[in-house]
Amino acid sequence: MRPTILLAYLVTASLQAQTPVPTSSIKAGFAERDITPGIGMEQPGGYGKSYHRTFHDSCKVRVALFDDGKKRAVVIGLDSLVVPRQVVLDARAQIEKATGITGDAVLVCASHSHSSGPVGMVMPGEFDAASDRVKKLAYEESSCADAGYLLRVTHEIVAGVIAADRGKVPVQIGVGFGHEDKVAFNRRLRMKNGQSWSHPRPGNPDILEYAGPIDPQVGVIGAWDMQGQLVGVVVNYACHATTNPGGISANWIQYLEKTIQGGLGTHAPIVFMQGACGDITQVDNLAPYQAPKGEEWSQFVGGRVGAEAIRVLLSMPKITAAPVETRQEVLQIKRRAPSPKRVADSLAIVSQPKPSGDTTDWLFAKEIVMLDFLNQTTPLVDCEVQCVKIGPACFVSNPAEYFVQYGLDIKQGSKHAFTFPCELSNGIVGYVPTEEAFGPHGGGYETRLTSYSNLEITAGTQMANKGIELANQMQPEPKPTPPKAPLFSAPWTYGNVPPELE
Repeated sequence: MRPTILLAYLVTASLQAQTPVPTSSIKAGFAERDITPGIGMEQPGGYGKSYHRTFHDSCKVRVALFDDGKKRAVVIGLDSLVVPRQVVLDARAQIEKATGITGDAVLVCASHSHSSGPVGMVMPGEFDAASDRVKKLAYEESSCADAGYLLRVTHEIVAGVIAADRGKVPVQIGVGFGHEDKVAFNRRLRMKNGQSWSHPRPGNPDILEYAGPIDPQVGVIGAWDMQGQLVGVVVNYACHATTNPGGISANWIQYLEKTIQGGLGTHAPIVFMQGACGDITQVDNLAPYQAPKGEEWSQFVGGRVGAEAIRVLLSMPKITAAPVETRQEVLQIKRRAPSPKRVADSLAIVSQPKPSGDTTDWLFAKEIVMLDFLNQTTPLVDCEVQCVKIGPACFVSNPAEYFVQYGLDIKQGSKHAFTFPCELSNGIVGYVPTEEAFGPHGGGYETRLTSYSNLEITAGTQMANKGIELANQMQPEPKPTPPKAPLFSAPWTYGNVPPELE
C-alpha cells in the first residue's frame, strides 16, 4: 500500500473509532405493491353497478413493518373502498407461513377510496343459497366484488409484507400530531324539523348546524435510517376518500403521497391509515361557495393533509427504542332485522321493474330483501377490534365506517400518548353510527337499514369500549421529547457586549 493511501486509511479509521456508531433497538421496513384495477372493472361504493372507464393514478398496498427484536407488527393501508374479512384472514395465514408474523400483529386498513378496485359490496358466492329473485338482485343489480381481483389483493398484501420484512433496517422513529381543520366536515346537519340529515345540500334554508364534530388531528409516524434518510411515513386522518379526481385512483391519498414525497425530496413509501370518518367528508354543507371539481378537490385535501404531515415530520423528536405489542378480540354483534311487513312491502317494490327516474325507493327495497336473507343465514357478524402499539403510538382498529365521535372517545379513553383510530380494518360491517343518531333527533343516510349497514345500535359503543380496554392493557410509553440542552458554560463572546456607539 502506498504511504499516502496508508496514511489516509489510518486517519479515517482513527476518526471512525472516535465517533460512536448510532444504534437502535427498533427496525422498520416499508414497501408498496400495485393493485390498480383494469378498465372495465366495477367501481365500488354504490348500491348499483358502475364501471371504470378511465385511469388517473395507481392504487397500492402500502406496508409499514416494525420489529423491536422480540415482536414484529405490520400496519397496512390499502387504496380500496373496503377490505373483505376473508381477504384479511387469507393474507394473515399466508404471511405467518412465509414470515412467522402472527395474525394478531397484522392490521389491514382500507382508505375507502371510491375510485378504486372491485372489493365490494356483494362478495362472491355470498347469495348462492338465496332464491333466484334475491340472487338476481344481489349479483345483477348490486355492486359486486371480483373474485380474481380479491385474490390479487391478497397476494400483493402478502408480497408487500415479505418485502418490508426483508428490507427492514435499524431506524430512528418519531411520532406526532398535527392539526388540519379546513378540508373535513361533518356531513350530517341538524334540521329545523328536529332530525339530522346527511348532505342536505348547501343553501338549504332548513339547516341549523352541524350534527357532530370532526377530528382535525393528523397522526404521523416517521422512520429514518441511522444515516438520517427517510425510510417511510405513516399518516392517520379522518376524511372519506370521495374526492374522485376522475377515473381509477387512490383518491386524495395520491396527493397526500405526492405532497410529502415532493416536499421532502424522497421516494419513501407513504402508508395511509383511515381514521374514524363514517360521517366525515370533504363536503361542507354550510359553505356559501361552489365546490371545486374532483381533481382540484383531491389536490386540496391531499395537499393540505400532506403539508401538515411534513410540518409534523420536521418537528418531531426521534427515538431509537419503541416496544411493539398487540392485542386482538373478535366481537360477535347482532344485525338489525327489518319487520316482516317491511320485507313484504320491499318484495312488492322489487317485483316491479326498476324505474327510469328516481331509483331510491327501489334500491333500498332491494337492500331490505337482501338483508332479510342475510339475517336468516348469518344473524351475527364478526367484528374484530385490534390494537397495535409501536412505541408511544397505538393503532386501534374497527371494521366499520365508524362515526367520528367514537374515534374521539377512543382517543380520550386511551392512555397512550398518540392514539390512531383506524376504521374499515380487518373486515367490513358497513356504517356504524352513534346511538344518538338512532334517537329522536337522529336520522340520515348512515342510519338506513341495508344489506351493507345493519348492526344493532350499540355496536359502535361495544367496539369503542373494547378498543379502549385492549389499548390500556398495554403499557403506555413516555411521549418523546427533544434532547435536553447542555448545561450552561459561558455566553457567546460575539454577543455579550454593551452597545457600541463609536
